[in-house]
Amino acid sequence: MDRLDRKILAELQEDGRLTVTELADRVGLSLSPCHRRVKAMEESGAIQGYRAQLDPVTLGLNFSALVFATLREGNREAVAAFETALLDIPHIIDAQRLFGEPDYLLHVVTHDLPAFQKLYDEQLSDLPNVQRLTSTLVMKRVIRDRVLPL
Repeated sequence: MDRLDRKILAELQEDGRLTVTELADRVGLSLSPCHRRVKAMEESGAIQGYRAQLDPVTLGLNFSALVFATLREGNREAVAAFETALLDIPHIIDAQRLFGEPDYLLHVVTHDLPAFQKLYDEQLSDLPNVQRLTSTLVMKRVIRDRVLPL
């Protein structure tokens, strides 16, 4: 990956809806080489996709919590069962496996506190192999979806 590829990625992170023509103009390339570079980065996995950024509050998802999960067992089967079960809960918008304790950090969004409580009681607490769940409420998002430093 060279300087031009990084420039292309920086522009696409800022505005994923750029046409290849606009992108080529911004990075100082002609259309065909710019298109080839973008295609190569898509194929290599450097560019994983394009999507719209949505505002959760505007969509009625006003409540955000971080849930820390500690598992009873750390063997491959237990971890796989837990991670597979996470995929079935759409209110978990981010899940990270951590070193040490706790084992996982889950970012959960719901409409309000009662909806979170229901989700917690009916789904999160029933996740396989969970020893302990600890939650903290998000007061304010200071940095959101920051672009990667290229």
